[in-house]
Amino acid sequence: MASPSNILRWLFCATVSLGFSADAHAVDPLVIEAEQTRIETIQRISAPTVAIFDDEGTNGGSGVLIRPDGLAVTNFHVVSDLGPFMKCGLNDGNVYEAVIVGIDPTGDVALVQLLGRDDFPVAELGDSDTTRIGDWVYVVGNPFLLATDFTPTVTYGIVSGVHRYQYPSGTILEYTDCLQVDASINPGNSGGPLFNEQGQLIGINGRASFEKRGRVNIGAGYAISINQIKNFLDHLQSGRIVDHATLGATVRSQSDGAVVVDQILPQSEAYRRGLRQGDEIVSFAGRPIRSVNQFKNILGIYPDGWKRPLVYRRDGEKHEVMVRLRPLHSRSELMPKRAQLAPPPRQKPDDPEEDDSEHPPTPEIPSGHPMAHLFKQPRIPEEYADLYEARDGYANYRFNLVARDRIVDEISRLGEFPDGAWKITGTSASGESFELNLNDEVAALTLGAESFLQNVDEPFRDEPPGTGGLLAAMHHLRQMLIAPEDRFTEFYYLGSEPLEGDGETVEVLIATRGSMTSRWYFRQSDGAFIGYDTEIEPDADPCELRIMNWKTIEGRTFPAEIAVRHAGEDLGKWSIDGLTFREANR
Repeated sequence: MASPSNILRWLFCATVSLGFSADAHAVDPLVIEAEQTRIETIQRISAPTVAIFDDEGTNGGSGVLIRPDGLAVTNFHVVSDLGPFMKCGLNDGNVYEAVIVGIDPTGDVALVQLLGRDDFPVAELGDSDTTRIGDWVYVVGNPFLLATDFTPTVTYGIVSGVHRYQYPSGTILEYTDCLQVDASINPGNSGGPLFNEQGQLIGINGRASFEKRGRVNIGAGYAISINQIKNFLDHLQSGRIVDHATLGATVRSQSDGAVVVDQILPQSEAYRRGLRQGDEIVSFAGRPIRSVNQFKNILGIYPDGWKRPLVYRRDGEKHEVMVRLRPLHSRSELMPKRAQLAPPPRQKPDDPEEDDSEHPPTPEIPSGHPMAHLFKQPRIPEEYADLYEARDGYANYRFNLVARDRIVDEISRLGEFPDGAWKITGTSASGESFELNLNDEVAALTLGAESFLQNVDEPFRDEPPGTGGLLAAMHHLRQMLIAPEDRFTEFYYLGSEPLEGDGETVEVLIATRGSMTSRWYFRQSDGAFIGYDTEIEPDADPCELRIMNWKTIEGRTFPAEIAVRHAGEDLGKWSIDGLTFREANR
């Protein structure tokens, strides 16, 4: 039998409980505020979420708008079979025409341009590097094509892992430095946005793990980090098929945990900067290296051609160098019709094996879908046909022409330069007077008592010796200022990169003739032409020229002072006093 004290204690607790129950409907204001904030966030992040289909509505995926003029991000595997034009639905119930812009088959990213408006709703780009395990996230998209009015499905969960590495699995598709979430990513979610709790875009959903049968998400999904996409954004806007980077070296882990160089290409810039087999990789791109996967993670978020800082250790001594990265693939490997670019085969419902890195299959629009009638349109809309141009190496060459011509317009503002003989005079870095003569046949330099001659129809040499080919570089400058579209065999817009690896952002043009290639740099903030690098042959250290000052000569704007650098060594500044022209022989 219960003691009186226990009975009294029970009665007291019951009385208190009944008293509290009277206020059970009084919800904490903080709960109401949090609920309202979540509702508003979902409304905000749903507006820029895109449902992507082919022109017949037989395949679908998701995407997200990042610019008011209609630029949207999605997965490469979503658009790879859709053709150059597609349909995109928003939660306003409207369907918009869209055209492919650029693709990244390795990183599984693509850009498309929605058409017909210049005031599309856009997502706010976040910083995926600040994401932590346990952060709340929203996965938004159109799984299973459930929404008949394109209102996206939203799932909610947490970040389960950061800086994850997903192996290529027999294709060149490789997820590096990605985010792992437990919010459901299902068929149709591919290419859609991953938002943090503040409604900022931190990733693009792409891969998920499923049960062995039934295609049921098991709570492990993977998103490409938005910071990786930021690195590639201007490259993708170039309309090209872009590539990722390699250091030109492979690494392995030692028993003591150190990550060391296993093999290295002698023609790589890393080798030319001193890296050798057996050296320990201490850090890359400012991040410490503690495992092979970590190295692959960091390397995989950069486009080929970027410069990144590398710290390595040999015999206890650290060495810090800046290295330009190499293309990970050959051009032929990146061609979109090659079999290895296809996404992994879809898993059959009775497949006994689970694939932890599989893309959710693309669903089809049901025959009774209320929006199905909107998709029976011509594959290439007549009014937008001029927005697509096919060319090898490009997803859409039209976008490259637009970007290239925009920068060429900046060059043309320097003045009209004749195609006759040029004579440039001034003072070299050593204080000696020089005379440089340039025409369509030769580049000739008189420097003090020395003379250097280069026939332009012969392979270019390192003249003067130790400059990396200053004569070749000045020859290319003449070609660029006269008529770059006519005087280079290949001339295109590359994208953007940090100048010297850690400087201001510059847009880049590539100009090639024969074996010689130049990279031309234009400050992104104001379009100013600030310099260029010229390689006389592939895998050679370039002659690097930076324009320090300008002057006006006979109504034309021309460099007044040029800083010269080669193989990591500053060679001083050359001052230009005069520029004269002689009309070409006709």
